Amino acid sequence: MKRTNLYPLKFMHIKFPFPLFAVVILVLCLVFPANATQNPVLTGAEQPELYLSKLKGKRLALVVNQTSMVGDVHLADYLLSRKLTIVKIFAPEHGFRGEAGAGEMVGNSKDEATGIPVVSVFGKNRKPAASQLEDVDIVIFDIQDVGCRFYTFISTLHYMMEVCAENNKKLMILDRPNPNGDYIDGPVLQPAFKSFVGMDPIPVVHGCTIGELAQMINGEKWLAKGAQTDLEIIRVSGYTHSMKYEPPVKPSPNLPNYLSIRLYPSLCFFEATSVSVGRGTQFPFQVLGFPDHSFGKFSFTPQSLKGMELNPLQKDKVCYGEDLRELKESPRFTLSYFISWLNKFKNREEFVTRSSWFNQLMGNDLVLKLIFEGKGESEIRKSWQTELNNYALTRQKYLLYPDFKSFK
Repeated sequence: MKRTNLYPLKFMHIKFPFPLFAVVILVLCLVFPANATQNPVLTGAEQPELYLSKLKGKRLALVVNQTSMVGDVHLADYLLSRKLTIVKIFAPEHGFRGEAGAGEMVGNSKDEATGIPVVSVFGKNRKPAASQLEDVDIVIFDIQDVGCRFYTFISTLHYMMEVCAENNKKLMILDRPNPNGDYIDGPVLQPAFKSFVGMDPIPVVHGCTIGELAQMINGEKWLAKGAQTDLEIIRVSGYTHSMKYEPPVKPSPNLPNYLSIRLYPSLCFFEATSVSVGRGTQFPFQVLGFPDHSFGKFSFTPQSLKGMELNPLQKDKVCYGEDLRELKESPRFTLSYFISWLNKFKNREEFVTRSSWFNQLMGNDLVLKLIFEGKGESEIRKSWQTELNNYALTRQKYLLYPDFKSFK
């Protein structure tokens, strides 16, 4: 049988320059764009069909802040609109509405919009008393995390899990994506450096959502006396660890955008130095500066800003240094900024003003020692690689979402 030559294809006297299969693929791409089949990311809170029926007739306590949104409505307001009973709200660092500055005391109060009692869990009352859960059936935790060990919302999670376990209360987590969830990095916390900026043996960048981390805390028995929390996690829909995620609401006053969130794991260590990270400006955690002309042409002046920073480092002084706002690649954890700035100072004590705070944030005292010895980042990284590898294996057991492919 004689084969028919399909190329070039003739139809109504028009010659098509492409093979038939190429034409078909082109048409399909036009009709069904690549992103048309991708499902939108829905947080746990945005899937009420998965949790509302379980909350009816229950006395609820919420652990929430300004990020706890169901679309454009705060979770507290949404649950009240569905005739559910909220007996109290536990407010973490920065407060229920996210208006308190970093480290600023958050007191007990009443929410003006709803009249619900607000109990602070930042300050002296970091772990709620048993009596504060007596009138509660279910605690709901819904806070946007940024994936760093020293971001205190996960310390609040740890304490809330502990008090729920001790008092036989159920903890429901409405999970959210992790904007730094596409990798893990840094040293694992050593027991001697445990504090409210580091409760559990996880690395600086832990690569978990709140729900995954809660499962790990439970599974690895990191709570006091190995207690276990009755957990229920409402998973995020459409999320994978390899995707970029930009929180729609800033997680805290000094993390106003995606870049600041990505730089935070690296720049937070400057909080133990005399160098400003831009607190007291409209671009915190996106710049570095010191009151010395020789440190760079870029300049900024930290000032008292209500709701962000009342007494920022180097307040009212012109700081000179680096503007990181034009970085083209999504930054990851690195010691390069810290080492570079150390080398700008003739006297390291003028730069590192609180070495104990640096060690607490880092989770050990070895890294700073190696930095002071003049070691480079690649060599310093070797000091934590084994423990990071071990953590990676532990983490795998508790993942709820498809993981990134690998890590270095």
